Amino acid sequence: MGSPAVEVEVDDPTWGSGEPRLVRVTNPDRVYFPERGWTKLDLVEYYLAVGPALVNALHGRPCMLHRFPKGLAGPKVHQKRVPAGAPPWIETVRVHFPRYDRTADELCVTEVAHVIWAVQMSTVELHPWNSRRDDVEKPDEWRIDLDPGPECDFATVQRVAGVVHEVLDELGATGFPKTSGGSGLHVYVRIPPDHGFADVRRAALAFAREVERRSPADVTTAWWRKDRDPAQLFVDYNQNARDHTIAAAYSVRGFPDGRVSTPVRWEEVDDLDPRDFTLETVPARLAELGDLHAGIDDAVFDPAVLLEWADRDDLEVPPVQ
Repeated sequence: MGSPAVEVEVDDPTWGSGEPRLVRVTNPDRVYFPERGWTKLDLVEYYLAVGPALVNALHGRPCMLHRFPKGLAGPKVHQKRVPAGAPPWIETVRVHFPRYDRTADELCVTEVAHVIWAVQMSTVELHPWNSRRDDVEKPDEWRIDLDPGPECDFATVQRVAGVVHEVLDELGATGFPKTSGGSGLHVYVRIPPDHGFADVRRAALAFAREVERRSPADVTTAWWRKDRDPAQLFVDYNQNARDHTIAAAYSVRGFPDGRVSTPVRWEEVDDLDPRDFTLETVPARLAELGDLHAGIDDAVFDPAVLLEWADRDDLEVPPVQ
């Protein structure tokens, strides 16, 4: 027998009713993170603690849910469609997938209760698109994914992050770094929603090539995994392709120690350890520092110069993997 369900009140002023949403959480004592003994209810309480900052990261974006119905020890389910029977206050955005000529009504988070409902659905990780529902085909977020190979240490990730910061500064772009929650780092740059996915991905490749030129011993942009040195870091421009998603800022990751993809300051990068950011430690950090990504919408960078770099280098972007 599972533990009795609990009702969680989500009092979120962003949606304007004045009355809290009620979310019924079943199996609250199910252990999700065996290394620390943290439960489904612990996960709910974490997401309540970071809720407004997480909503800022997710707001208005199609969102894929990474669900673990039996906890991390069980299978992981990648879910795009909001199931029938969801509460009437759940918001969605319809996305078309041309390859299959199908549509999916994906979760579109605009308030904290949407996140808590997703956790009730056994969601651990929330993976948003880099575009919003106002125009799903026009990204407003350029994502720089520093993805270390299997033999690449974190010191290499830290060195390359310094090069990324250097190039962004030269461009006049403001990058917002965060831990991936795994072994890498992500840097987000807000862009105007004026370009399609193909152009944004091409601009991201041009930037990656510049980082590779400056740090050839550490960085690769080789398309095929077999062509990459496992000790190098891949600047994964492909994360800007349509329907490619990565964990949001403040999203917990599906690791037994409950790590969180956490915004960091540039000056922290050289000394940080991603394992320090967990669902236990991040709420206090957020309370102390505030949301380090809060100003991202005010720092918009036009990627036109990167498209000029792509033309200069005559870059042809490989087909999406």
